[in-house]
Amino acid sequence: MSTAPSASSSQLPWLVLGTGCALILLTFGPRSTMGFFQLPLVQDTGLTRSQFGLAMAIQNLAWGLSQPVFGALADKKGAGRVLALAGILYAVGLALMSGTDSAMSLYLSGGVLVGAATGAGSFGIVFAAFARRVSAEQRSLAFGLGTAAGSAGMFFFAPLSQIFIDRFGWQDSLLITSAMMLLVPLLAFPLRGRADGDPAAAANLAEFEQTLGDALREALAYRSYRLLMAGFFVCGFQVAFITAHFPAYISDLGIDARYAVLGVSAIGFFNILGSLASGYIGQHYSKPKFLTGIYLARSLVTAVFLLTPPTGATVLTFSVIMGLLWLSTVPPTNALVAIMFGTRYLGMLGGIVFLVHQLGSFLGVWLGGVLYDRLGSYEPVWWFGALLGVLAAFVHWPIREQAVDRLQPVPA
Repeated sequence: MSTAPSASSSQLPWLVLGTGCALILLTFGPRSTMGFFQLPLVQDTGLTRSQFGLAMAIQNLAWGLSQPVFGALADKKGAGRVLALAGILYAVGLALMSGTDSAMSLYLSGGVLVGAATGAGSFGIVFAAFARRVSAEQRSLAFGLGTAAGSAGMFFFAPLSQIFIDRFGWQDSLLITSAMMLLVPLLAFPLRGRADGDPAAAANLAEFEQTLGDALREALAYRSYRLLMAGFFVCGFQVAFITAHFPAYISDLGIDARYAVLGVSAIGFFNILGSLASGYIGQHYSKPKFLTGIYLARSLVTAVFLLTPPTGATVLTFSVIMGLLWLSTVPPTNALVAIMFGTRYLGMLGGIVFLVHQLGSFLGVWLGGVLYDRLGSYEPVWWFGALLGVLAAFVHWPIREQAVDRLQPVPA
């Protein structure tokens, strides 16, 4: 099947790619720095780390649960409208979070609203719009650019959030960030358009006429799709735990707080390089084998970090290497979904894979807070995440990088 858009495949739609990357930067950046708000919020409100951890776990769960819904809506109504809604939800959620005075208000604002906003403005929504505007050969690179933009958001917002907190306090910092999210609806306009009006999606009649229910049943019955979901669960567990608890973990080790900021910034910066490299590697080599290597490398880096005496240097070394691996799973994972099923329902099917990712995120964030309050240590969750990484590597190895039978070329 040819999935190339009507324009020349040698030309990339830079307006769409540029605004899409800017959107990802804005929507991914703030939620990746929530860990910086943990200690000042807990100190001022009297809430516990486990309650903050549960709020962040709810955020990740709301992100995951909402993404297939918003993905299906974007497939039907266009990504632009969904992304505009994401900016509004984000602004409201952060503004309400700034006035948190109870666990329930934190769960609803920083948890449900920010999580739903992230789901509406997620990688999957933007990537589905990308996939319909570039050739199949260019998708991995386009996804790599988008993932790098998310990494840039982490790199940009990590020091910015800490500067805001130091100068204005955590509450006003959230209000400032809330105002910044109102830029999202303005940037969403170039990504408007419906999937069923796209020539790439309509190129194959079987793909075009397939209903949403048929697409869902087909995907869930496909073994490689189920394996991909299982592996992405582990990715969610690992990165969400570190995002929510890394600054507090560094503080518990007695290491200067500036190393937490430098560490998160390093993860964001080197994630840019890792994401771009991932897009290139996924375009030229086996995506399942590449994912296997990523998860094994994460487990090895984590084990070495835990067994090495903690210093500022070890924190930065860990952050640099983990940054290269951080979101490098995203381009090949999304590209595999597009290869397996085409682009017609990519927003929804990619969203379901990400839902499983966010179930892992929920477990990682929640378990980190609960076990810390009970044991006074994050170490058990670190080691559990390393073990899951090894299991994820084995899960990805047998995945088949090919389309379902319905989309296989018909012999001449």
